[in-house]
Amino acid sequence: MTSTHIDVGAIDFDALGAWMDAQGLPGGPITGVAPVAGGTQNVMVRLERGGRSYVLRRPPLHARSRSNEVLRREARVLTALRGTRVPAPALVAAQTEREPVFYLMEPVDGFNPSTGLPEPHASDPAIRHRMGLEAAAALAELGRVDPGLLPGFGRPEGFLERQVPRWLKELDSYSELDGYPGPDIPGLRETADWLSRRLPRSYTPGIMHGDYHFANLMFAWDGPRLAAIVDWEMCTVGDPLLDLGWLLATWPTGNAHVPGLPSPQELASYYTALSERDLSAVGWYAVMACFKLGIVLEGTHARAYAGKAPKETGDLLHAMTLGLFQRAGEFMEGALD
Repeated sequence: MTSTHIDVGAIDFDALGAWMDAQGLPGGPITGVAPVAGGTQNVMVRLERGGRSYVLRRPPLHARSRSNEVLRREARVLTALRGTRVPAPALVAAQTEREPVFYLMEPVDGFNPSTGLPEPHASDPAIRHRMGLEAAAALAELGRVDPGLLPGFGRPEGFLERQVPRWLKELDSYSELDGYPGPDIPGLRETADWLSRRLPRSYTPGIMHGDYHFANLMFAWDGPRLAAIVDWEMCTVGDPLLDLGWLLATWPTGNAHVPGLPSPQELASYYTALSERDLSAVGWYAVMACFKLGIVLEGTHARAYAGKAPKETGDLLHAMTLGLFQRAGEFMEGALD
């Protein structure tokens, strides 16, 4: 997660203003500069110029090796989604041919439910229930977008076949960290074997968000409408049903921070009614998502053993991994039937 402290001083606003002029955007002084909190490693800053509001997204001052490439991909995705029915931030302009890579998008008028519920959502269970269905509906809409809009994205050929070996290899790599005793994850081998035996025979490639869960959704202030899907840095061309599996694997259940949401079974049924895709193996995708995410989170647990992450964080994420594999077991037993 990103620190709430953002070094706004790393931005050359004079250069930014000149670039905006060259894009034909309204001129004048840049005002109202304020950091935008988010769940990524990139910088997001809100600003105003010429009576128009923008969000600037760019790498941090000390960029990671892939920061520029991630932003180039995001800009391509948001460009491709313009004109579709997928709720996504509206790209205004992007600088992708030279560094620093960055882009401007329109601010999203909405809120993220993981940080709390405003009114009328907080007191209206019908709105909260519909919010969940809107999440499934937007995902079905994304699954209908032509992946040809993103040539060269991903490796759709053999996408599903690669998943189990890819993530078992990732888990094995953690053994290189000093002090890590290896994964103590009940059900790990059984889950991998189940996934391998039940691999779907075929799939139709499509655009995947890659990290589709509640914290990456923003909803309208006045009702259940999904205002935008955000954080597209994991986007690829693969099997969109894995996005549905990810949503089901991470879906808040019980007395969660958003009470009254649809059940995972209802989400899957609603998606099925809206999609032309073959949902006969929906349980496989939910199990695959639990398997992948559990292994990803276990990486922090392993790094904690090596002193490269706080022990408390490692323990917390390990507990989440155990919960995900338990949930995988429920899906394997037919929890979505």
